[in-house]
Amino acid sequence: MTQSSVEPRTASPDAGSGSRPPTGRSWLDRYFHISARESTVAREVRGGITTFMAMAYILLLNPLLLSGEDASGNTLARTGLITATAFAAAVSTLLMGFAGKVPLALAAGLGVSGVVSTQVAPNMTWPQAMGMCVIYGLVICLLVVTGLREMIMNAIPLALKHAITIGIGMFIALIGLVKAGFVQMGVEAAPVTLGAGGALAGWPVLIFCVTLLLIFMLQARNVPGAILIGIVAGTVIAVVVNAVGNLDPKTWGGAPPELDGSAVSSPDFSLFGQVEFGGWDSVGAMTVGVIVFTLVLAGFFDAMATIIGVGTEAGLADGKGRMPGLSKALFIDGAGGAIGGASSASGQTVFIESATGVGEGARTGLSSVVTGLFFAACLFFTPLTQIVPGQVAAAALVVIGAMMMQNARHVDWSDRAVAIPVFLTVVLMPFTYSITVGVGAGVIAFTAIKAAQGKWREPGAFMWVLTGIFLVYFALSPIEHWLGVK
Repeated sequence: MTQSSVEPRTASPDAGSGSRPPTGRSWLDRYFHISARESTVAREVRGGITTFMAMAYILLLNPLLLSGEDASGNTLARTGLITATAFAAAVSTLLMGFAGKVPLALAAGLGVSGVVSTQVAPNMTWPQAMGMCVIYGLVICLLVVTGLREMIMNAIPLALKHAITIGIGMFIALIGLVKAGFVQMGVEAAPVTLGAGGALAGWPVLIFCVTLLLIFMLQARNVPGAILIGIVAGTVIAVVVNAVGNLDPKTWGGAPPELDGSAVSSPDFSLFGQVEFGGWDSVGAMTVGVIVFTLVLAGFFDAMATIIGVGTEAGLADGKGRMPGLSKALFIDGAGGAIGGASSASGQTVFIESATGVGEGARTGLSSVVTGLFFAACLFFTPLTQIVPGQVAAAALVVIGAMMMQNARHVDWSDRAVAIPVFLTVVLMPFTYSITVGVGAGVIAFTAIKAAQGKWREPGAFMWVLTGIFLVYFALSPIEHWLGVK
């Protein structure tokens, strides 16, 4: 880390002279620079609560994404996943608040969790998959310390960065539609269909549709916390329908919307520390390398843009958009990957929902401390979160995917050298159920088209290296067969 924590852009009138700390202020004020950033403790607390309300949905969505089987057929306990998600978010956000001193909150990145659940876990055990998260987090920390993170950011074309975000959004939306039962595997003539056999049936999928429409309506009216409000409303409807209709638990996938016992319980830390490094012989070094690279990509690009964007809105950036303490914030974001892996919650990253707290007046790390404390409190309310049926939580996944699609407006679709790589990146992620495939196809198409235009120098050395890596990745099976490896 080369920079200190974010200092106030402007000093308050009573800041005093020289380097002496201002008098008449509490240690809380001096530590977080509350008055210097023209804020108050009340604003920071209000901003922290608002940020938590805006991103509390992650306590439901992350366990939903990580609910599949690993290569050994094992699944993670839902209570353990909820605890892990809340714990990792609390620790990462508190670290950002106390050390970074900026109003940024962290939680499990849905893009990272999507990669872990669909690409990593099917090839190895869950502990090994979480070990990969720890590795990717440490890699990002190393990139920040060496200054390579910003260099790599600049090397990858902006259009492909937007394409990765758009593609992950479509991928997450598809996962939500599948888990809700709105989209299912079809017959040969139609690989996927609307519901089972081309029709929607059953209360759960209807409640999914109602919840999805409600969230979209609330967002259209700019209602704060629209996602959380929609999830709560959908859950209430599900509870009523389940009680009145006395539905079979199998209708809800085995997890009916009802409270079993007390609303408060002790945290389930059974998944904490379930991490393994090594044992990847059956996967292969090439696949492991690509997985780590994909995880880095999934949590790489949005973090810097989110940190700078929220920091600018909070008035922490200078006139040229430079934000003091950016390296520390990026380092903590990378550390979140390791924290999430060690907790079995998948990698943590900065959430754009932090902007909602800034909109309520948050300007310092105190707001992040408040958000982190709320996540910590959720450790004791796991039974309440288990009431939410998977179909209701899946609606929020679709909404998040739609929000990530907004990046499409930044793409110059009239330029084929840009449009074609972006198109391949975006469509292949959901169509192949693989983020790696989408990124690889986009990179190869971009450099190939530039070479065809006689602009082979324009992509830069790093993009050509990536092209070579992905060419080997796509041709790995025939190469191994040729070499007699398989």
